[in-house]
Amino acid sequence: MGKVVMYSSVSVDGFVADDNDQPGPLFDWLTSGDVPLDESGVLKVSRTSYDYTRPYWDQIGATLVGRHVFDMTDGWDGKPPGGIDHVVVVTHRPAPEGWDPEAPFHFVDGVEAAMAKAQELAGDRTVEVAAGDVGGQVLAAGLVDEVRMDVVPVVFGSGKRYFGSVHAQHLLEDPDVVMQGNRVLHVRYQVRR
Repeated sequence: MGKVVMYSSVSVDGFVADDNDQPGPLFDWLTSGDVPLDESGVLKVSRTSYDYTRPYWDQIGATLVGRHVFDMTDGWDGKPPGGIDHVVVVTHRPAPEGWDPEAPFHFVDGVEAAMAKAQELAGDRTVEVAAGDVGGQVLAAGLVDEVRMDVVPVVFGSGKRYFGSVHAQHLLEDPDVVMQGNRVLHVRYQVRR
């Protein structure tokens, strides 16, 4: 079984979106360089960001997101983002009406059941958990091995928190990776057990 990584770009004050669910400049680093990050040619980052991000993306076997993110992105039109094989959506509701049943999206009720499905689909590859409310629930359940943050130099003041509504302390190890790219600081922490 692969590791479970909670991940997102985040403001310096810990938000993954503003009060209107907008990411503002949080993803600007993905177009701030000259090294193509994927085949689209749209995402171009610094060499440092590429060397950090591309190998991580290549390890992801499944991504776990909440229904809110799924709805906001219109389910990425049935195509998982970043070339990921599967998306597991934590939701109490069924797939949207008219949803293509062949799309590699799986709608599961509850974070534990969703994590079990994501791990089954990912095999020995990484399960990525989107930060925010669902990510915080997965962390609180003790299912996260690693926290990755792409810290962007912006202060939101309020908005959607990286760890959602986590109400208990969770210790992380000292960062084992800290790398500076263009307009981003890549940081990785192991979760202390």
